[in-house]
Amino acid sequence: MASGDDDDPIIQEIDVYLARSLVEKLYLFQYPVRPASMSYDNVTHLAARIKPKQQKVELEVAMDTMSPNYCRSKGEQIALNVDGTSSEDSNVYSTKMMDKQTFSAIQATTNTSRYAAAVFHKGELHLTPLQGILQMRPSFTYLDKADTKHREREAANEAGDSSQDEAEDDVKQVTVRFSRPESEQARQRRIQSYEFLQKKQAEEPWVHLHYHGIKDSRSEHERQYLYCQAMDTTENTELVKTPSEYLSMLMPPLAEEKVVKPMGPSNVLSMAQLRMLPLGEQVKTLMKNVKVMPFANLMGLLASGTDSTAVLRCIQQVALLVQGNWVVKSSHSGVPAEVLCRGRDFVMWRFTLERTLMRKEVAAIIKLPPEDVKDFLEQMSAPRLNRGWEFLLPTDHDFVKKHPDVAQRQHMLWLGIQSKLEKVFNFSKDDFVPKKDAQMEPVHVSGDQRLKSARENARENHATMQRELDARRLKASRYTGSSNESGALVQVKQEPMSDSEEPMDTSVKRLFNLHLASLPTGHSVYGHVTDRMLQDTILQSQCKQILVP
Repeated sequence: MASGDDDDPIIQEIDVYLARSLVEKLYLFQYPVRPASMSYDNVTHLAARIKPKQQKVELEVAMDTMSPNYCRSKGEQIALNVDGTSSEDSNVYSTKMMDKQTFSAIQATTNTSRYAAAVFHKGELHLTPLQGILQMRPSFTYLDKADTKHREREAANEAGDSSQDEAEDDVKQVTVRFSRPESEQARQRRIQSYEFLQKKQAEEPWVHLHYHGIKDSRSEHERQYLYCQAMDTTENTELVKTPSEYLSMLMPPLAEEKVVKPMGPSNVLSMAQLRMLPLGEQVKTLMKNVKVMPFANLMGLLASGTDSTAVLRCIQQVALLVQGNWVVKSSHSGVPAEVLCRGRDFVMWRFTLERTLMRKEVAAIIKLPPEDVKDFLEQMSAPRLNRGWEFLLPTDHDFVKKHPDVAQRQHMLWLGIQSKLEKVFNFSKDDFVPKKDAQMEPVHVSGDQRLKSARENARENHATMQRELDARRLKASRYTGSSNESGALVQVKQEPMSDSEEPMDTSVKRLFNLHLASLPTGHSVYGHVTDRMLQDTILQSQCKQILVP
């Protein structure tokens, strides 16, 4: 119907009803990685579960293993990596093949007060408020399980700390700690920490659901609840408004929208929630959770177009440069006590000098319990067989070359930290001689190389001793006496030297003769060196043989 004089004529009037049968139960699922023409309506759904408080949903759907696009060998390899060779009920893939995939929900928005599902039927519009809008994306937790099994195998092969030098003694020192009363500020930090939120998330149990297809009779029955069950005004009083009230609802007055805090770790770590924070808070949050990160990876996690200079300013406030990578400062890493912060700073400083550390050497200096030292090392390094703990990431030479001013500034900062650590732990910087290039990969010497080096050192020492002996032979000559086994005096006469002979130090000759005279005949002087071998060696050294009665 229309009025001839109205500038904005009324074309049609539609009655709007508010349906409440599915309030707090209706969710909108979005599948952003698939086009609408490739829906999952005809795919077999194996399982469904939800955590209502967190609005976390998981769906398990079957994969068509007979499809020509399915790689059978790859599917079997993934199942082998995840479940191993054992056949257990807890296996992810019971058919020894990746025959299913899991979709996990991420909240598209935390405020759904302005969203509703609408059904238009027979000139009537029925609205049902949405409880949540969830984006279903493929979950790759099976890769985490495969990585966990790989780490377990590595840990079993490396036997503990994977270093013979790192082996713990049978008798361990027990340290008893008494916790201080928790302050309100410390309590708030603990509640807002990722570990606390993760623990709270795990406490909520899964509610297992039954999935019904879009054409299932139960689905047809549930869809009827999208219509308002009572057509009178008793259930739709919220929609009965005066024109001015209705206009205010359509165009509410400007007000600062309150940011709804995330309810769990999935929201804290989601990129949408993270990028709502200031740049400094984004960098701080990422470094607190990751601990060690190359600068290139950090830039990849931030929004595209972010100024790298601004990021460099922010990261230097919460992290320090180690091996060309950024490691979160001890004051921002969640380490509570100052003494623990100093101990962690020492570990970081040592990694600026070398790639690998021995845990016992570190513990002997910082005087902290082994479990604390191990915790520091696990944050920034990994155990290696017979090599101690190696820094977690390879040296980032590109960053050092690209930002020499930042590298120099960090170097000066480390010199200041070094001087403080020397006073706290009472050591000298000369105790740790840095390598010429601390950023170079460590060189591991094999057993053959060590043997060759030992032989070269022995030859050098032999040459030095030979020169000293030659110098002594050039000294004075005279008669020297010694006694034999019968006690008779033995006179050793010094013969005139020819041009090819050299004088021998009388003190050395006297001691040597006394030692020989005191030994029984045939006795071995130096272990496997017999008297005969020694005599031949002396004669070969151009010494003159003197017959003694």
